[in-house]
Amino acid sequence: MDDHAEQVIDIDINDVMRRIPHRYPFLMIDKIIDMVLDQRATGIKCVSIGEPYFQGHFPTLPVIMPGVLIIEAMAQTAAVLVVSTLGPDAEGKLVYFMSVDKARFRKPVGPGDTLHVQVIKSRQRGNVWRFSGAARVNDGIVADAVFSAMIMDN
Repeated sequence: MDDHAEQVIDIDINDVMRRIPHRYPFLMIDKIIDMVLDQRATGIKCVSIGEPYFQGHFPTLPVIMPGVLIIEAMAQTAAVLVVSTLGPDAEGKLVYFMSVDKARFRKPVGPGDTLHVQVIKSRQRGNVWRFSGAARVNDGIVADAVFSAMIMDN
């Protein structure tokens, strides 16, 4: 068995914040429930009416999570996977978007929904990683995308 195939379960919010620098109100994942290092991860976002973006998106129907924030949840889940794979020396480093392709938004996400964000690594070259991501609510896909990110020193 490959050393990277180690199963990691239930990375809580404190461990997420140790791995990536994002903080409220821009931290878009609450925990990681499943991870295979160097391969895939699943993050969870419990969507609440208290989220600050609901006040202005859309004022007449303030209950739709912006699609770009769902994509950001994918990126943050991927960043936790990258940092976890690279080890403690990578903790706190920044992971920047390089590209987002084939993004599709299929259903609205609102208060009370639990977003399951799965990312799968498709390749890595140096400090550039490429992923496919899908966000689900109740086993239905609400958004998906292919994206690239680069890990850099602060």
